Amino acid sequence: MNDPLNVQNDHDAENARHKEKAQKHKAARDKIMATKTGEKGLLIVHTGAGKGKTSAALGMVFRHIGYGFPVGIVQFTKSPGWNTGEAQLLRTFPDLVTLHIMGEGFTWLTQDRERDIAAATAGWERAKEMIRDDRHRLVLLDELNIVLRYDYLDLESVLKFLRDEKPADKHVVITGRNAKPALIEMADLVTEMTLVKHPFRAGIKGQKGIEF
Repeated sequence: MNDPLNVQNDHDAENARHKEKAQKHKAARDKIMATKTGEKGLLIVHTGAGKGKTSAALGMVFRHIGYGFPVGIVQFTKSPGWNTGEAQLLRTFPDLVTLHIMGEGFTWLTQDRERDIAAATAGWERAKEMIRDDRHRLVLLDELNIVLRYDYLDLESVLKFLRDEKPADKHVVITGRNAKPALIEMADLVTEMTLVKHPFRAGIKGQKGIEF
């Protein structure tokens, strides 16, 4: 039988070691954080084959809404006819959200490159307007990587605009697979979603509240 006094002593010693370790970690962390004093508008890229790129970006959108900061959104591949959960919710904040659903659907749906290019061009013009507009603190360009991948927009023109005309305090978030290396190089924050497992491979279709 264990001696209750020894058990208590061991417990107290473990707690003391944990506290000492936590204090050292906090001191090191505080030292690092003391050097992080700058603020700037970030260029953020969510890419990769894994699910969650748009969902993570919408998390930032809803944080802004929570603070009362206006946001702008252009969805490049979703069609206005698609009834997504995020669009329904975003439309309940008309004073804080400017939402433009500018796509024609996926390329295999339209099967018309000229239409896709026209839709991408119109979406980019709206995006530039919102990025220039001082009202929007964050602008989400959902699936811009897709239209850049298929060369529906000129990459160099997009990069030049982001480099030369994006206001210094404006956050811009770009989502979509296959982000161009030059965009990744320019970005301040890049996250690659890695696919480990997906129900689609097991015959499960996209479902409300999960995919849309």
